[in-house]
Amino acid sequence: MSDTNGPKALLTRIRVWLIVFAVCLVLSGATAFPLVTELRLLDSASTGWASPVADLLPGLAEWIHRVRGGLETADGQAPYLLYGTDWLAFAHLVIAVAFHGPYRDPVRNIWVVEFGMIACVGIIPLALVCGPIRGIPFWWSVVDMSFGVIGILPLLHVRRLIKRLEATGPTWAPATGPVPAGAAGPAQSGRP
Repeated sequence: MSDTNGPKALLTRIRVWLIVFAVCLVLSGATAFPLVTELRLLDSASTGWASPVADLLPGLAEWIHRVRGGLETADGQAPYLLYGTDWLAFAHLVIAVAFHGPYRDPVRNIWVVEFGMIACVGIIPLALVCGPIRGIPFWWSVVDMSFGVIGILPLLHVRRLIKRLEATGPTWAPATGPVPAGAAGPAQSGRP
C-alpha cells in the first residue's frame, strides 16, 4: 500500500490514531470517578417506564441494579473503597499521557504502542481469572474482555503504520529542535 504524500501522510495518520486512542483512554478513565452517580442514572434509565432494556435484557438490568446497590452501600459505609476506582481512573489518564511519546517520535517510541498492545492482551486473563473470583457474571467478563480486543485493533494498525514510516528512512524525522553535537537524533538513532 503506497502513501500518496509519503512519510508526512503516514505521520499524520499515526498521530490521528494516537489522539483517538488517548482520548478514549481519558474518557474511560474519567468515567471511573463518578461511578455512584453514573450507576444511579444508568439504573434509572434501564428500569424506567420508557426503557426496553429491562424487557429485552432482564439480566443486564438486574446486574446494573445490583451493582448500583453495592456501590451505594460502599459509598455510604466505606467510601474509601471507591478510592481504588479513583486510582483506576488515574492510571487511564497516565497511560494516555504516555502516548505523547509516540505522537512526537513514533519510530523511537513504538515501545509505548507495543506496551499498550500487551496491556490489551492482559485484559483477557485478568477478566477470566478475577471475574469469577469477584462473582462477576461471565457475560460481563466478556464485555470487559471486548475492551482489550477493541483497544488492540487501532494499536495494531498504528504499529504497522510506524513500521512503514520507519522503512522510509530518515526523511520522516520529527521537528524536535536541534540535536546536540555528538548525540544521535531521532532519524539517526539505531534500534537494537
